Amino acid sequence: MGNKPSSEIIRRFIDFIALQRRYSKHTQNAYLTDLEQFESFLQTLSEGNKQQITQADYHDVRAWVISLLDDEQVTARSINRKLSALRSFYRFAIQEQLIEESPLRKLKALKADKKITPFLPQTDARQLWQALTELPADEFITAREQVILILLYTTGIRLSELIHLKISDIDFSNRQIKVWGKGSKQRIVPLLPQIFALLENYIQIKSQLFGEAIHSPLVCTDKGEEAYPMLIYRTVRKHLDMITTIERRSPHVLRHSYATHLLDGGADLNAVKELLGHSSLAATQVYTHTSIEKLRKVFEDAHPRS
Repeated sequence: MGNKPSSEIIRRFIDFIALQRRYSKHTQNAYLTDLEQFESFLQTLSEGNKQQITQADYHDVRAWVISLLDDEQVTARSINRKLSALRSFYRFAIQEQLIEESPLRKLKALKADKKITPFLPQTDARQLWQALTELPADEFITAREQVILILLYTTGIRLSELIHLKISDIDFSNRQIKVWGKGSKQRIVPLLPQIFALLENYIQIKSQLFGEAIHSPLVCTDKGEEAYPMLIYRTVRKHLDMITTIERRSPHVLRHSYATHLLDGGADLNAVKELLGHSSLAATQVYTHTSIEKLRKVFEDAHPRS
């Protein structure tokens, strides 16, 4: 086993994930880079004797991880991604009967710090709201931009949920929308009274352009077709660029802002869980970080021994 040149084996693996697994070109390139990096590291261990990647053992992989940890620019998250590439490669090698077991069999993933999505400060959120309400709402594109931003921020729905939201999902009499979340789970999310005029205005303009179809997507393209993710991303980025300095400016930032601002305002965690469509409370707790920091500041400012 393991008699083929490493470069050929790696090429076969990349062909496999491209043709059989249909991995993206980006993933293919990332895996290739990681495997070649590990292969180069093996050469340093074998002092130029060209140790093959299929000959590596647990200690070789562990030594590589330690060397990566010495680099302050490499995070635990990126190391875990590299290990994921190796695991996929060695599964392929076992399948091809090139090795008997993976050298990563006993290796555990590193504990990575949880990545916290940024959120809009309250001042930025107020500025965004004011900017949106002042847009000329007699044009389809600007009316659509109002609806996209305001729905994302005032309901906390996901990008995919917004795209699949239909006009028939809006209950004007009860001031709520019906949202189809992950796993086709349905939930009801209340709407602020202030946004109904904007919704009605947009729907009227949309109907004049593309006809009245109650079951058509609420947010559509300039041709009346269902919106696509990049359209939503571009709209969000355009408006957040004008009012905030936070690094990430995506639809998820507005979802995070919605949850964070609700919790900061005293909302019950279980209620926020239901509004967001989370299946477990643990998924919602990621949004409590700012509320905890706010409580900590109140405590430190008020406690007589602080």
